[in-house]
Amino acid sequence: MSQSSISYLWREPEAAKGFVTGVSLHSHTNQSKETLDFISELSKDWSFLQPIIQWGERRSKRLTGIDANYAKAYWTPPLTPSLAFDLERRQIEDKLQIQGLVSITDHDDIQAPMLLRSVPSSRHIPVSVEWTVPFGATAFHLGIHNLPSATGAAWMERMAEFTAMPVMMRPPKLLTEMLAELDEISGVLIVFNHPLWDLYRVGKEKHEVLVNEFLAVNGQYVHALELNGLRDWKENRETSTLAGKWNQLVISGGDRHGVEPNANVNLTRATSFNEFVHEVRRERESHVLFMPQYAEPWKHRILQSTLDAIRNYPEFPEGSRRWDERVYHPDADGVIQPMTRLWTNGHAPAYFRAVLLMVRMMGAAPVSGGLRMAWNDSGEMRATLAKMDASI
Repeated sequence: MSQSSISYLWREPEAAKGFVTGVSLHSHTNQSKETLDFISELSKDWSFLQPIIQWGERRSKRLTGIDANYAKAYWTPPLTPSLAFDLERRQIEDKLQIQGLVSITDHDDIQAPMLLRSVPSSRHIPVSVEWTVPFGATAFHLGIHNLPSATGAAWMERMAEFTAMPVMMRPPKLLTEMLAELDEISGVLIVFNHPLWDLYRVGKEKHEVLVNEFLAVNGQYVHALELNGLRDWKENRETSTLAGKWNQLVISGGDRHGVEPNANVNLTRATSFNEFVHEVRRERESHVLFMPQYAEPWKHRILQSTLDAIRNYPEFPEGSRRWDERVYHPDADGVIQPMTRLWTNGHAPAYFRAVLLMVRMMGAAPVSGGLRMAWNDSGEMRATLAKMDASI
């Protein structure tokens, strides 16, 4: 039987006692390409933005000859692999006073762990990735942790081919066969990341049908469902219920994109990542610990993560300092370039800077404090904690 436990550090300050290691799963670095598709979706949800966005698109076309292409454009998180690794490890070692292990999972890319393996302090980091897996009308994100370093690049090629393959050309059993092959590698950990997040906006009911269909076909090769540190109390509570339905473990996954460390970690008595994988896969144990930042209002945390993405960091390595160095878009010839090379006068247009200023003001006092109070979600928190207490 699967045995999961969930604890909250602000309620149980001694929660880590008896464990020797904390594991940070699922975080992102500047090697991760994050879609900008959400910009076009904003105009559908918030109709008042539509004329503003369309005006900006027309202006861009007139001044630069470049059509807005949100599908090919992307942004990257601010932290380099080294900064991200140190941030996650320090949180565990400083706050919990135990050894920290870190598994970084950039979107469809293993460059960050491969780079970190050349540094003595992080040479044992697992080769991990967040794989985008098309499934029916949507796509799921699977955390594939601890790939063999010798075959990691080959696996990435196979995953990329699957993700890019048109549905009509995809053999119906190919995904199951690939997951079964990964499952045969004893050190690999397969996690269904944020399973109930309708990321591709197919509709909540349709998404949940597809999730259950995926688990019915492939669940035997999935080792745990993720409680996501950037999703809200209600969704994580429903994920816990889903895990119970399919006799699955729940596991942590912070999904950090900004500069706040992961809001949850796993506690273990293992001393290496391979031992941790064995604990999850063979012993069927998982001990999830939510950190104090998860108790903050969810919308407020999302705002802070957004602000992290659009801040400038003068102290960071070159190429990661300005927000527009971390946003990429095709130029007039279709070549992907950082936005700093596309501005007609070297910096963002005045109207764009004004929009960013307004967003940044939301994170400054006293506006930030007011929003934090308005976004209080203590009711959802109490419901989740009550469920946890009832299950103990």
